[in-house]
Amino acid sequence: MQNSIQVRGARLHNLKNVNVDIPKNKLVVLTGLSGSGKSTLAFDTLYLEGARQYMESLGLVTDGMTRPPVDSIRGLSPSISVSQHLTNRNPRSTVGTVTEVFYLSAGPLCPSGAQAVSGLRERCAPSGAQRRNLD
Repeated sequence: MQNSIQVRGARLHNLKNVNVDIPKNKLVVLTGLSGSGKSTLAFDTLYLEGARQYMESLGLVTDGMTRPPVDSIRGLSPSISVSQHLTNRNPRSTVGTVTEVFYLSAGPLCPSGAQAVSGLRERCAPSGAQRRNLD
């Protein structure tokens, strides 16, 4: 497993043949002047290619998803994107609850004596308890 995401020859919008190594398992911040290509690198290059590769790995058709104009991207993992626009006015919402990634963890984290309840938006239920859907 690589310790970094390696982008070579990124050339979209204001990115002009950019090469960058982004360390994994670290907090990475992209800074720069307005129009310098921060969002292009993060969303239009890394996120879209990560999403395309993920869908391709599931066997889904990715014909409508174009590859970003780069020479190569290595070490990229499946990715999610959280919009900076407020989608939920609940102040207790987190990245996990807004993206529903939180609900994926319910199965493996069920305590002893509880049974996993099938479905993305359901929780663990104690043995013999009524199943409750969160919708």
